[in-house]
Amino acid sequence: MKYELSGRLVVGIASSALFDLTDCDAVFREQGEAAYRAHQEVHVKDVLDKGVAFPFVRRLLSLNDLADPSDPLVEVIVLSRNDPDTGLRVMRSIEAHGLPISRAVFRQGRSSHRFMPALNMSLFLSANGADVRDAVADGMPAGHVLDTARVDDEADPELRIAFDFDGVLAGDASERIFQNAGIDEFRAHEVRNASTPHVPGPLSGFLAGINHVQRREEDRRLKDPGYQPRLRVSLVTARDAPAHERAVRSLKQWGLRVDDAFFLGGVDKAPVIGALDPHIFFDDQVAHLNGTAPATPSVHIPFGVVNEPS
Repeated sequence: MKYELSGRLVVGIASSALFDLTDCDAVFREQGEAAYRAHQEVHVKDVLDKGVAFPFVRRLLSLNDLADPSDPLVEVIVLSRNDPDTGLRVMRSIEAHGLPISRAVFRQGRSSHRFMPALNMSLFLSANGADVRDAVADGMPAGHVLDTARVDDEADPELRIAFDFDGVLAGDASERIFQNAGIDEFRAHEVRNASTPHVPGPLSGFLAGINHVQRREEDRRLKDPGYQPRLRVSLVTARDAPAHERAVRSLKQWGLRVDDAFFLGGVDKAPVIGALDPHIFFDDQVAHLNGTAPATPSVHIPFGVVNEPS
């Protein structure tokens, strides 16, 4: 029977984001593809260590307990540059870690982002920056997972997700005004257009899928008052008043919502993100992520004017 992905939250994940492939990558870079293939074959039974996005993926998939097992809310699909043979170690590691991931795309030496629409994906995560940039250039919602020193607290039942606004949830039209004309013109423009919603950005579809899961949690809480929602979404943006209003109105007009909003007006995001302690944070500016990544799983969305070649 045909399995439909429409109506589900589908995330694509590269093995480089899900697992720690530091040693494997070193073999590939220093000794070449043949040695890499031999290395993976020799170590096929050795379970790969957890990578930066592993805690996010594990928690996201755990939310499928809100639905019938035959009709999950969330799907995670591996998109890999490995060939099927060397991909065996990835799939065995997934099974060893107990992740309910059964679908994968292996394309030897080639990127897989062109298959995202066919698989209804609203997000692709990879530790390969070049792959991510290519995907974003082709209009796909993709993010580059950065290294972190954070040690996950596996006893923490929540999944906390934080988003920047411009260039992530929204397009970059207003960011272009800020870059070209400065903060005063940016604020004036946002006040003039407060009732006009922004064009949705690359991760707006992903947030829509997250909101769908949150509605399932609300339904569960209505039936079981003792149920504690596990999914929490925060907006953390450099906007401040009066430019905050257009962001809030845009989310509402798109039919999207967040639980928390931080309008920081240029205040360093890193301490705020550190206190918020999300399991993943999405931002389009490397300057912000350089501060957050050491302690927080952080994802660069290489979209918009701030990521164009100078």
